[in-house]
Amino acid sequence: MTEENHSTVTEFILVGLTDKSELQLPLFLLFLGIYVFTVVGNLGMIILIGLSSQLHTPMYYLLSSLSFIDLCQSTVITPKMLVNFVMEKNTISFAECMTQLYFFAAFAIAECHMLAAMAYDRYVAICNPLLYNVTMSIQVCFWLLIGVCSMGLMGATAHTTCMLRVLFCKNDIINHYFCDVLPLLELSCSSTFVNEVVVLCSSAFNIFAPVLSILSSYIFVIASILRIRSTEGRYKAFSTCSSHISAVGLFFGSVTFMYLQPSSVNSMDQGKVSSIFYTIIVPMLNPLIYSLRNKDVKVALNNLVKRRNFL
Repeated sequence: MTEENHSTVTEFILVGLTDKSELQLPLFLLFLGIYVFTVVGNLGMIILIGLSSQLHTPMYYLLSSLSFIDLCQSTVITPKMLVNFVMEKNTISFAECMTQLYFFAAFAIAECHMLAAMAYDRYVAICNPLLYNVTMSIQVCFWLLIGVCSMGLMGATAHTTCMLRVLFCKNDIINHYFCDVLPLLELSCSSTFVNEVVVLCSSAFNIFAPVLSILSSYIFVIASILRIRSTEGRYKAFSTCSSHISAVGLFFGSVTFMYLQPSSVNSMDQGKVSSIFYTIIVPMLNPLIYSLRNKDVKVALNNLVKRRNFL
């Protein structure tokens, strides 16, 4: 194909979740409510941890960082999605699409490694409680966060750089509600071999490595819990991990379904439903999971409310 036959793509059309006009308003109201709840929940968690001295521990510093990632992840996707529900033509410029892809990849990859860091924190707290303050010092938490951010930025840079070398000349309709790697590669009219290798390597490292780290941590955690003689002690130890296990299951379950299955038209349509979980639902549920199933958060919230009432 000669260069003259390539048409430069300046914008894409997002198919969205559905093309049925009667569903646009109900879906807009639904996802607007979810986004408001996500912003309030995650901002509330960040503010609560920042204002409550009893929550100034490594576990809650990591939880605060997870809330920040979830807030940013949802903000990258949902506002554009809401606009598309009420617009007649769901378009996104090429530059906006690449920007959305970059930040989506950065925060998604960062969340994978943040969940692994939180599993390591639980491993140290339960398996080596006497060394917890030394092993999980402020300096260690800082370097863990630096590592998480670095992984996110490097992964996002790799995906976006490879996407910029792809030629789009056959179609400009993205079968998704945001600019993701796999739907964009379906539109390419040039070789996507390098991109596919990057996706495979990224999935192997950013999904399998954190999952193996989390599984390894919890094997040791469960073994330590089973050695606790008192039922109350076992329950207390397990309760500190149950919230994190729930968040891990929801996030990695939906991500695995999207990125680690054979690509086809049907799987992409199913993938849109799966991606709703890790881009929109999980960021909303995480603060709920960690607040309702965490006694320390409930106590800190009650103390903060009482303090406000006395002022």
